[in-house]
Amino acid sequence: MLDELLRLFAGKRQPASATTHEVLGIPVVVYNTRPDIDTNAVIARLERSLSLIERYVPHHFRHLKRDFAYVVVQRFACRGAYFHAQRACLTELTFTVNPGFSDAEVAATILHEAMHARLHALGFPLEMNDRARQERFCRRAEIEFGMLVPGGERVVERARWTSDLSDEEVAPEIDPRLAAERIAEADRSALGKRT
Repeated sequence: MLDELLRLFAGKRQPASATTHEVLGIPVVVYNTRPDIDTNAVIARLERSLSLIERYVPHHFRHLKRDFAYVVVQRFACRGAYFHAQRACLTELTFTVNPGFSDAEVAATILHEAMHARLHALGFPLEMNDRARQERFCRRAEIEFGMLVPGGERVVERARWTSDLSDEEVAPEIDPRLAAERIAEADRSALGKRT
């Protein structure tokens, strides 16, 4: 099943850096394009983070397991995303293993995307004029989680701060070309390569 999911997400070409795993019964695909990142550390962080969701907001965890076909970890322009066509939760590779972020912060990102998946599963339109309302719905789940989980203060602080932004700021449009350029530059810098 995991190999099939890998093909669905990546298309016909599967990068050599792709590996499949299972974490707490959830299929996981990791596209580790960074030799300085240990895939085992990615999986360990996912396990700790998903365990926090399972323990502190088990009702959300049960929905998450049904609503996500799988989790994918790869380089991306933001911490997380939900791909409705694949029913896939994405967590960004470098964010997932960054020791500057806690397990609770990674878990909150996964939970945020799980709320998008829940809305999708319930039939909410994907291209709503009020995307900001959906973002704020997701942030409320983060706040609920952050209030319960040990060390959740930063989760609550960020979720409250972003909830108070204007509609355009809380649900910004991302330029994929610019994002790809910034990711490539960050990777070159991290690996000590010149352009």
